[in-house]
Amino acid sequence: MSSIWKSPRFALSLGGLALAAMAVFSQAKADPYSLPIASYGPVNLPPLPAVGTMAARQLMAQIGAAQFTSPTWHPGLLRHIVMFRYKAKTTLAERSEITARFLHLVQDTRRSDGAHPVVSIETGMQNSGEGVDDGLEQAFIVTFRSEGDRNFYVGKPVVTDPGFFDPAHEAFKEFAAPYLEKVTVFDFGVLAQAVPPAAKSGKKIRSRR
Repeated sequence: MSSIWKSPRFALSLGGLALAAMAVFSQAKADPYSLPIASYGPVNLPPLPAVGTMAARQLMAQIGAAQFTSPTWHPGLLRHIVMFRYKAKTTLAERSEITARFLHLVQDTRRSDGAHPVVSIETGMQNSGEGVDDGLEQAFIVTFRSEGDRNFYVGKPVVTDPGFFDPAHEAFKEFAAPYLEKVTVFDFGVLAQAVPPAAKSGKKIRSRR
């Protein structure tokens, strides 16, 4: 065997390489856990408001239906999320009709002056594999420019005066109710929005094809 294999210097070199490799491997494993957590800083959350039909009715009684449903009442982007679980006997054709009528509310919903309170309506079917969907099958996201626009659109059971709620949405609810087993609604005003750095700098984010 060549003397180089027995050389102390070669043995030290091998030891050094081994230690270096172990360090690199250790660093590679640790890197994902040692990276700084990206943060936009704390978001200032408002106090939790009183919620529910009774609280909303009390507020409307205090300020009046006209102000409560005004487009200028609490302006700001607002999301109205509606989720359905259909009755087992509801056919695919009936589900499709409900979906079409819901989406059409973006133009059917209008005030007496012709203004459209709804900015947009999106829909899609449940496809999460996390197992926490509670059996809900389809979701709709309705976007408004203010709480007042949302209040006008939603109407009953809070707003009962026909002069201050949307008849098209009320007609849709009456049509869809017999086909639905469960309806879940969650509304929120957009307090903060996070976007990727590329989007903030004006660069386009390419969509996957």
